[in-house]
Amino acid sequence: MSTWTGAPRRYLELHRQSLVGSVQRLAGQPLASLMTLLVIGIALALPAGLRVLVSNLGSVSASWQSAADFTAYLKLDVKPDRVQSLVRQLEARDDVANVRLVDRAAALADFRERSGLGEALAGLDGNPLPDALVIRPSTGLDADVAAVAAAVRALPEVDLVQVDTAWVARLRAILDLADRVVNVATVLLGVAVAMVVGNTIRLEINQRRVEIEVIKLVGGTDGFIRRPFLYLGFCYGLGGALLAAVLIAATLMLLTRPVRALAGLYGSDFALTGLSVTDLAALLGGGALLGFVGAGLATARHLRAIEPT
Repeated sequence: MSTWTGAPRRYLELHRQSLVGSVQRLAGQPLASLMTLLVIGIALALPAGLRVLVSNLGSVSASWQSAADFTAYLKLDVKPDRVQSLVRQLEARDDVANVRLVDRAAALADFRERSGLGEALAGLDGNPLPDALVIRPSTGLDADVAAVAAAVRALPEVDLVQVDTAWVARLRAILDLADRVVNVATVLLGVAVAMVVGNTIRLEINQRRVEIEVIKLVGGTDGFIRRPFLYLGFCYGLGGALLAAVLIAATLMLLTRPVRALAGLYGSDFALTGLSVTDLAALLGGGALLGFVGAGLATARHLRAIEPT
């Protein structure tokens, strides 16, 4: 029983020593370690920061529910009581979230004030503007908007339905393209991080070549020799990911005030959101994994070439 419990304890102690030794090795050459971590951090911050940007743009797009609104212009001869009945009829539909009536008299008064054509409009015999209904569907999906617009267009009291959501569809297509570009950038920069870590581990192996030869002479296995380098790569990847998270947070802090001011000009309370807990965990885990993989590839290739003479 003591042998069974002693072996795992010894195994865990070897891993602890390798991890502590890797951290100490990084701390022992601060400038070189910082430069490597900075390169890794920037490479990881680029795709992660772009993903945060796309996520923020997506939340803005999702919040533009009013972009799905469309306007139905009624015929001039529709009576006020029938207009109110139409409003109630449309609000009762499950696929309609809200209906706002723009009274023709109010519309004329507003047009007269904004256009500066008050004297010319005063000469008209009557009000040429119709009552209008601003209709908001329950969802902003193109199919739902089209279905509600078709139903409203079929009403005999409706003269014209104006739907202008094409730009929303274009925005969604752009965001989808941006998301794919970010995915490609993530893969490419992830490969770059693994290569940077692998090259750094290769230099470490070359610097410790004599030590490795001595360990092999006394019977040290490849697994024993490989373990410190794997932990070193792990530390490089995790440290670079932490630095990437700091860079993203600092960038968002610099952008928070101007973005809030811009949103205020459009009457919005939009504010930038940073990395979520899931995003942060994915960044740290992905960075550590890339460092581990890069170190594993480097050790598998270069340790084999070192044999005691």
